[in-house]
Amino acid sequence: MTVSEGAMPVLSEDGDILLVDKPLDWTSFDVVAKIRGAYRRTGAPRKVGHCGTLDPRASGLLILATGKKTKSIASLEVLDKTYEGIITLGARTASHDTETPEFGWCDTGHLTEREIHDQASAFTGVRLQQPPMHSAVWHHGTRLYELARKGHEVRERKARQIEIFEFAITAVALPDVHFTIRVSKGAYIRVIAHELGEQLGVGGYLKALKRTAIGPYALSAARSVAGLVEDITGAVTKKQ
Repeated sequence: MTVSEGAMPVLSEDGDILLVDKPLDWTSFDVVAKIRGAYRRTGAPRKVGHCGTLDPRASGLLILATGKKTKSIASLEVLDKTYEGIITLGARTASHDTETPEFGWCDTGHLTEREIHDQASAFTGVRLQQPPMHSAVWHHGTRLYELARKGHEVRERKARQIEIFEFAITAVALPDVHFTIRVSKGAYIRVIAHELGEQLGVGGYLKALKRTAIGPYALSAARSVAGLVEDITGAVTKKQ
């Protein structure tokens, strides 16, 4: 059962779990800073943290915890994540998404819908996944994306075990492929997009991504950043 639309407390004594619809091109920390600032400006400062980081090029559900509820972040981070998005086939990018330019263009006209569906289905199950260079993983005290932007590549990136529970193709309009996917903690969807393109022999990258659920928490219950700021301001004013 998903947690969907309903009132979202923002000023409980022991803290709150806040569901936010992260905008495109915002970092997860940008959202945390905005919400923390809203509490501070209204004279009710409190600790704010997030779980399940979203890349700037992805939008959708981000869970924040405030006050004492920040102690629950570790338990929330292990929940499964569900996404919907678009993979562009017939080209590659260094970041496996739209952050970096396309290269290695390839014709996709020979691909059939059945072939694409079958390859996606074959991805389900437990597998090892190597974090991409354009990621926030630490390497000897430096984020991998910082090294990538300087043109360095770390080949010995430690692979992690992930699980893909569902990977369904919902529409094919080549070179774009629409999909939904549910994965375990730590899975990089853009790596899966890249790997699908490689399995199909034409390359691919993640064109768009939206997180629609984290465990039982649904995007339909989330507030926009601006809406959540209004909720906080209104709750503090009402309490005063």
